[in-house]
Amino acid sequence: MKFQFYNQLHDDAKMIRQKVFIEEQGFENEFDEIDHDCLHLVIYDKEQPVGCARMFDENGIMMLGRIAVLKEVRQQHLGSYILQVLEDKAKALGYHEVALSAQLRASNFYKKNGYQAYGDEYLDEYCPHVHMKKTLINEDLSVYHICK
Repeated sequence: MKFQFYNQLHDDAKMIRQKVFIEEQGFENEFDEIDHDCLHLVIYDKEQPVGCARMFDENGIMMLGRIAVLKEVRQQHLGSYILQVLEDKAKALGYHEVALSAQLRASNFYKKNGYQAYGDEYLDEYCPHVHMKKTLINEDLSVYHICK
């Protein structure tokens, strides 16, 4: 797998979101004005786009969203891979927290990846959602020394 970040909505990400969110899940308002202010991620398998996501700042928290994997490559842990790439990018940009709006049916996936739900459930295009967040921990432990 390889990945690429783009400063605008790339055609590969648009195609994946069209297939997953509009054709497969029935959402109508998939593309919005937020797309213009995002970093867009596309995951490639042998040059073929297979997953995507977007990220943007909202009041000092990196918001993740539109995380999608094509149906034919699901069950290969690409969703977790996408989250890791996004979290690494957020840390590199200096963020200490990431948040997202999860479809309720996907909330257990996010919990397994370290996210915690907060707030009330709500509907987005008649689909139940919940807000979730995760604190990013700098895993570089080289600053800790054992003293004898």
